[in-house]
Amino acid sequence: MTDVIVLGAGMAGVGAALALQAQGKDVVIVDRKASFAGEASYGNAGIIQAEAVEPYAMPTDIPSLLAIALKRTNDVEWHVEPILAELRSLLAYFRNSQPGRLKTISATYGKLIRRSREDHAPLIEAAGADALIRRDGFHQAYRDGAKLAAAVKKAERINEVFGVGFTALDGERLMAAEPALKPGFAGAIHWTDSWCCSSPGDLTRAYGELFLKRGGKLLDGDAETLAQDKTGWRIDTHDGVITAKDALICLGAWSPKLLTRFGYKIPMVRKRGYHQHFQNNPLDKPLMDASVGAVFVPMKAGMRITTGAELTAMQATQNLRQLHEAEEGARKVLDFGGPVENRPWHGTRPCMPDMLPVVGKAPRHDGLWFDFGHGHQGFTLGPTTGVLLADLMAGRADPVMEALSPARLS
Repeated sequence: MTDVIVLGAGMAGVGAALALQAQGKDVVIVDRKASFAGEASYGNAGIIQAEAVEPYAMPTDIPSLLAIALKRTNDVEWHVEPILAELRSLLAYFRNSQPGRLKTISATYGKLIRRSREDHAPLIEAAGADALIRRDGFHQAYRDGAKLAAAVKKAERINEVFGVGFTALDGERLMAAEPALKPGFAGAIHWTDSWCCSSPGDLTRAYGELFLKRGGKLLDGDAETLAQDKTGWRIDTHDGVITAKDALICLGAWSPKLLTRFGYKIPMVRKRGYHQHFQNNPLDKPLMDASVGAVFVPMKAGMRITTGAELTAMQATQNLRQLHEAEEGARKVLDFGGPVENRPWHGTRPCMPDMLPVVGKAPRHDGLWFDFGHGHQGFTLGPTTGVLLADLMAGRADPVMEALSPARLS
């Protein structure tokens, strides 16, 4: 019998497993592929986003909503059936995106984000992964002068409230910082506090190898076999039945489906994202291009282009409109080669209607714990929510945990 079964080998699961190990727990991670970073922890922009102190809210102004509804923006793609299936969650998301409510949510969210680097730092060092990390930020660029001015004003407010570092660049200074760029940008925000990773999958795997080195186990198993018994929890794996006093659900967008078996109805907005690598790396730092709703990221595998959000079913076939528009936009300002992969990657971001992750004890089951719903920031926040949860399981509850509690969903 082990102490804790962790379901899911992404950044959230590995981050929690390492935090539990640090408190002396015997931990087994169970994953259907028995591999680290198989899903969203692999397919992201690789930025530990210390600047993202306000979560990604839904637009609430009429022009932005019309642009999305009429598919005139590359930020969001949508389909009717998934919209109807998640309508209640989307309406709650809209309500929570109103300025007053968003300010309250950001007060909690900002606390998580601002400590993310200090929670990653000891893991990066212990995993010997420093070569994957740069600590000089990224550029958020704008082709429209009015939108740049609005972004600078917002950055000034975020700096004042949260202490986030930034530098405003005009077009000339941006091109000096990124000589490969062609003319076309009015300027950019250089977010100086964020850290960038040249391979998010490799970093998650490095953390996973650290977990194994410290005595943990990674087993191939089916989360659907999780069951409660007299001593705690059990699950079937290829190595046999594993039992533990506690079970921790870190399955991202797959978590609600599993938890319906235990009587929990978890509202969630599922946002698909795409990426593809291209030959050559013309950029020095990641560049978030607001005009095409994409991020262009220099990585080990090539320049990764990542997209915004597609509201679609998890099992739906690929719809590459956003990726193609992002590539077309990138080629207007950068010279780079053809695609590295034959098929683009896609994955699903698990976004909660109140934009806060779900972290804490299951309301109706002893020994069952949740750590999912990180939205766009699972890569950033996995170690942070892991430490907070491990402390909670040890009887030391940080005040921020009340806002993250699964009880709020009841």
